[in-house]
Amino acid sequence: MSGAPTLSRSELRRYSRQLLLSEFAGGQERLKAARVLVIGAGGLGCPVLAYLAGAGVGFLRIADGDTVSLSNLHRQTLYTQADVGRSKAQLAAARLQQVNPYVAVEAAPALSAETAAALLGGVSLVIDASDNFGTRYLVHDLCTAAGLPWVWGAAGGLEGMVSVFGPEFGLRDVFPTSEGAESCDEIGVVGPLLGVVGSVMAMEALKLLTGQPDVLTGRLWTYDALSARVRVVRLPDRTSAAT
Repeated sequence: MSGAPTLSRSELRRYSRQLLLSEFAGGQERLKAARVLVIGAGGLGCPVLAYLAGAGVGFLRIADGDTVSLSNLHRQTLYTQADVGRSKAQLAAARLQQVNPYVAVEAAPALSAETAAALLGGVSLVIDASDNFGTRYLVHDLCTAAGLPWVWGAAGGLEGMVSVFGPEFGLRDVFPTSEGAESCDEIGVVGPLLGVVGSVMAMEALKLLTGQPDVLTGRLWTYDALSARVRVVRLPDRTSAAT
């Protein structure tokens, strides 16, 4: 791949297990060259960030303005009790650098209309690991306007879902309103559910970044933790639905 960054011997050893896979053998340089914005460093963001850093995604920007609270610790695995009250984005960035020193990580403020331009600047993929529809709809609007793809996930109670959006079809097309949506603060959540959903989000991101053909674009992956039932639902095409 012309102009792609080269891998050192140490990096080749580090990524040797995923390089054994034919689907990813030619994509490690693409991962190293990738620049990804992850919105949210909470229950979903923690596994997403850990796996993307471990896989060798070259630049990760973490947008989160929150601090660690005691009730986060059963599911937000990048943090410890000593971190309560400290910035999630800064802590996550420091932990990821310890996981993989070959990855550049930037702590950034939460996504808003004011911070959007700086946060989206220079990235080729956005991962929406936020926990509220206000932010999710803002991600939809910004990524659609910028022509960027994004990986979206949500989890609460005992259920989770993941999809890949943009730029022609996004969250607003699937969930035009947030009516009936409840937060984890209201309905609760079991910790491992976030690990499952976040891992699927990370996998979809790696597939996008390495050019794999079968991503969840136009489909919604759903998971019921209590029954262990997984379904993949094809989403209606916006243009065909209008005819």
